Amino acid sequence: MYKLILSLLLFFTTTLIGQNSDIKALVGGTMIDGFGGEPVRNSVVIIEGERIKTIGQVGKVAIPEGAEVISTEGMSVLPGLWDMHVHLMINGHSDYAHWDSTYIDQFDDVIMPASAHQLLMAGVTSARDLGGPLEASLEVRDRINAGEIPGPTMYMSGPFLQHKPYPGTEAFRWGINGVTDARAKVRKLADAGVDCIKLIDQDQMSIDEVKAVVDEAHKNDLKVVAHSHRPEEIRRGLIAGADCFEHTGLSSAPEYPADVMEMIRERTAQMNLGPLFWTPTVSVLYNYTYIRDNPEMLDNDCWHLGLPPDIVQDIKRSIRYPGRLPYFQLTPSRKPTLKRKIQQLLDAGVVLMIGMDSGVPLTFHCQSTWNELDVWVNEFGMDPMYAIKSATYWPSAWTGVSNEVGTITEGKLADIIAVEGDVLRHISILQNVDIVIKHGKRYK
Repeated sequence: MYKLILSLLLFFTTTLIGQNSDIKALVGGTMIDGFGGEPVRNSVVIIEGERIKTIGQVGKVAIPEGAEVISTEGMSVLPGLWDMHVHLMINGHSDYAHWDSTYIDQFDDVIMPASAHQLLMAGVTSARDLGGPLEASLEVRDRINAGEIPGPTMYMSGPFLQHKPYPGTEAFRWGINGVTDARAKVRKLADAGVDCIKLIDQDQMSIDEVKAVVDEAHKNDLKVVAHSHRPEEIRRGLIAGADCFEHTGLSSAPEYPADVMEMIRERTAQMNLGPLFWTPTVSVLYNYTYIRDNPEMLDNDCWHLGLPPDIVQDIKRSIRYPGRLPYFQLTPSRKPTLKRKIQQLLDAGVVLMIGMDSGVPLTFHCQSTWNELDVWVNEFGMDPMYAIKSATYWPSAWTGVSNEVGTITEGKLADIIAVEGDVLRHISILQNVDIVIKHGKRYK
């Protein structure tokens, strides 16, 4: 009966498609709203302009006359994904020094727009960029928001803040020299219009400098995202009050130290401060040995989108021998520690968010986000609904925009994706998203 009703709906509306392109009706799919509750079967989602108008089920919701009817029968329908750790300025090349010196003049008009477009086509409708040249970062963000180029809604940190920039990286890494300088650098970023502050290598700063960065950011209504590769980075970030931590660590230590876990548990117990958020970015490390031994997966040409042929060839040359890359030589010894560290964070009450470090060697924007979800669910045994919520609702909550996006809710912006199959049974189907709608506009 359901299929008959859907067929009749589609039959009677197909002649009207295009008469009112401002209204879309997604009809027939299993809808996951992002809050973590039971999916809605045989769903109907009505979109008017940029926003979600009505949510219901086939036979219970009237399809507006003239609406464009989009069949989602047999599909999972869910909020557009977030990736909370991307780098638009890089796209999988293995040699940072070569990339930065060769292409920095093309970051704003070629590289970053290409990366953004690739993310959008992969179903990522919102993303947090954590490290890039200030002017280029804001220009690309604003061009996307103005509808000039396709891409997710971007939240940009601009340059990394650290003790001392690595040689040749001064355009996107700013050094901190004392408390006064720390506050001045944060104010400069705030005045320019960044969306958050990225703090790294804080274990090389004085604790007063770290506190100054976080305090000045909070005075300017900006959250601080801090690296957590090393235990002392975590300790200082927690003491200073950082709002989110990135990565699960570069060491091969089997777990986080006991004193660090005690500090984390103490912080998560302070519910007046809200959840403690963490973006673990595990799949870039977890999947390396598979990519090394099965490099044919790098032949997927989705990452060519928007890049000139000469840049594509340069990237290909740089990753021709994945097993020889210095960047990953210690990775096999780190891989066994990742699941344990993730479990420690979960046991301590940390809220995890999906982020992939997209753009680092062998990690392309068009492939990365679904890989993180896949590792969480299929390798670490996480509940698929938890993983999806970590890629939809929780990122919007951290960013402070959950009243606008992050879930499929009446009145919110229509950032919605659909994929053939049951995403709660087979999370990896997200590698081939079929429908991408951002702010009511269909891009795929």
